[in-house]
Amino acid sequence: MSGTEDLRVAFHDYRRPLAPAGVYTLTAEHRLTKDGNRVDVNPAIPATTQRFEIRAVRFVLDPSSVHAHYPAEGAAGDFSRTLPHITLDRSILPWERLLKARAVPEQAPWLALMVFQAGELPDDPEGLGQTTTRTVAELRSPGDGILGPDLSDEGITPGIAASRCQSIDVPAALFTALVPREEELGYLAHVRDVSTRPQRRDDGEILTEGQYAVLAANRFPRQPGTYTAHLVSLEGFNGRLDPGQLGGNIRSVRLCVLHSWSFTSDPAGTRDPAALLSNLVAPARADRENLVLRLRPSAGVAARSTADAEQYARRRLHLGYTPLPYRLLSGETTYGWYRGPFVPVIAAETRDFARDTPKTTADHALIYEPEHGLFDVSYAAAWTLGRTLALSDPDYSEEITRARRELANTAATMMALAAAGPALAAADPADLDGRTLREVATPGFASNLLDALARPLAPHDSAPASARRGRRTRLTRQSAHAVLAAGPRAAALHATAERHTRTLPGWLDELTLLRRVPFNYLVPNPAMLPPESIRLFRIDENWIEALLAGARDVGVHTSLDALVDTALTAAVDSRRTRIRTWATGRAGLLIRSELVQAWPVFDILAGAAGAKVAELRRDHLAPDTLLVLLDALPDEVVIREPGQGIHFGVDGNDAAGDNSVINLRRHRPGPDLGHPLRRDYPAEGGLLTRHLRLPSGEDDPHVLALRGERGLVPALAAALDPALGDLAPGEFALQLVNAPVEQRLTLDAEPGQESAR
Repeated sequence: MSGTEDLRVAFHDYRRPLAPAGVYTLTAEHRLTKDGNRVDVNPAIPATTQRFEIRAVRFVLDPSSVHAHYPAEGAAGDFSRTLPHITLDRSILPWERLLKARAVPEQAPWLALMVFQAGELPDDPEGLGQTTTRTVAELRSPGDGILGPDLSDEGITPGIAASRCQSIDVPAALFTALVPREEELGYLAHVRDVSTRPQRRDDGEILTEGQYAVLAANRFPRQPGTYTAHLVSLEGFNGRLDPGQLGGNIRSVRLCVLHSWSFTSDPAGTRDPAALLSNLVAPARADRENLVLRLRPSAGVAARSTADAEQYARRRLHLGYTPLPYRLLSGETTYGWYRGPFVPVIAAETRDFARDTPKTTADHALIYEPEHGLFDVSYAAAWTLGRTLALSDPDYSEEITRARRELANTAATMMALAAAGPALAAADPADLDGRTLREVATPGFASNLLDALARPLAPHDSAPASARRGRRTRLTRQSAHAVLAAGPRAAALHATAERHTRTLPGWLDELTLLRRVPFNYLVPNPAMLPPESIRLFRIDENWIEALLAGARDVGVHTSLDALVDTALTAAVDSRRTRIRTWATGRAGLLIRSELVQAWPVFDILAGAAGAKVAELRRDHLAPDTLLVLLDALPDEVVIREPGQGIHFGVDGNDAAGDNSVINLRRHRPGPDLGHPLRRDYPAEGGLLTRHLRLPSGEDDPHVLALRGERGLVPALAAALDPALGDLAPGEFALQLVNAPVEQRLTLDAEPGQESAR
């Protein structure tokens, strides 16, 4: 089964060792025959016997052999539909020993994972995973009324018998109620073959490449409380796993424990992801426009306004605007329209803030509506915010101010050289020192210098005005711009700008992704994003460019600063990674829900025309609010329940009864192996009612019946294919992989277009 392109997981039934653990005897003898008759010398060469032992884990398991388990140690959540499991690094471990001496199915493991609720085990009344340390001899011979494993003496030396292990005493009735039957053991163990790069999941499990043994429990922790999972050895309990096999004098069963952990199941105190995801999209069932980020007028608007005013206001709100108080320069108080960067329609084209000349106020970004006498302050607010954020960052403001001063000094030097005369004007500004050295080396320079020093000093203004005009030419703004735009001088300005703007490109890239922008600029009215809601939007590139323009215009004080701003902007933009690299279809979504708070990490998959849409940013703006920015407008968004790695159980919401099901998966080999069939078993629900062991009291544990009259395995096989007959352990494990709940949103390919202004 493949979850992603870089994650492939295969389930195998078992790994059988060529020779299981135990004591073996090899006998070698020499026979010489002819025509079937022995012709050995007399006496014959004596036979040679050699005994050896294949050792494997038996009474103690190194903790490093445990790769992961689910639920995690100390976890609390709704595990009522989950079968706890443990993953072992040694994939052959559960089959290295035989469960019993007589013939059994070869896939039957000697290990089992048993789950106990707090108060069920005398050794661990609080369900903390406590065990009792005993010797192997005490494990084998526990005393009257206690059944221990029936192990042969082979391989158990006096040293091993005196060694210590962890054990628990399980009441006889509880043992019979929980332990897997002999014919069920094989379905609760399989081998996981992972081919992947490391994949970290929310519970800390890392799906790394290799083969692992997985053992699942057969009990659902459906009652609230603390539970302990014990990995126990069933070696030596042959013929004791079925009902009525313990004997009337047995009060408890002593089991060797190789690993333990505890968790808490709290179905009522855990948020239900299926219900939360359904509530998020519930408004779209009546009108899909309800999922768009805009403010909706209250019911009383029509009673307090004229028809024209109401239509105008509704149109503005439909475009994503919010009315805000606005004070005019004259001191009068009115209201203006504001819209942030997240818009429900394609924003109309406006002035090109990216190519605009530097400004010192936000007035240039105001949009006036003479028909209604109102201002659209959206872009002016964005420009002012960009300027405020830039000035509030001392590193940014210092760097851009220094860069402007260096550019102004360089430009002033170039303009002075251009006004000094044709010779200096034609000089390369980057080679002034080299030109001076060449003049010093010119023949006759020394004699000309001595003659000049011998002449009497003349007053500064003694030269005729015509001569002075010949030496220096006055530069107009247009001519200065032409001088600075010349090839060598433009390159020199660009080099100066690059030397003094090391961190500005990265800072502006972050601002492009709206980092540092306060939330009320993104969502100006709380009613636009109420609790338990999802809102979709497009991004107004004009707003982004106005924000960037406000940050870039810091430090412009003179006309010369404005004149060389082009060099600064070009140098910064050439090293930015995100400037103007997106199509005009950037989009995103906002989620405000308990889902975000309960599961900070979950999958959001966006696609357009079958291709994946990449995420530009994902951030928690508040504990219950998630912002996702996308690099293109998607036509489908899938929100998927948080995953905790691969775990096993049933699906469905059991809050109002047993409507539990198993989402069937393709079991036949092929490229779609493991893919959902999009049908359930049972189709009408009630799996736990049909396939739990027959109850004998009110407090019976919810133990899954795998074989027999209520067996789930043959029922699943018939649901997949009536001619199938049975399932192998790997096929059964594939069907029990919990399918995450997901919510799929299909979006319009062409949203509304705002008219040009």
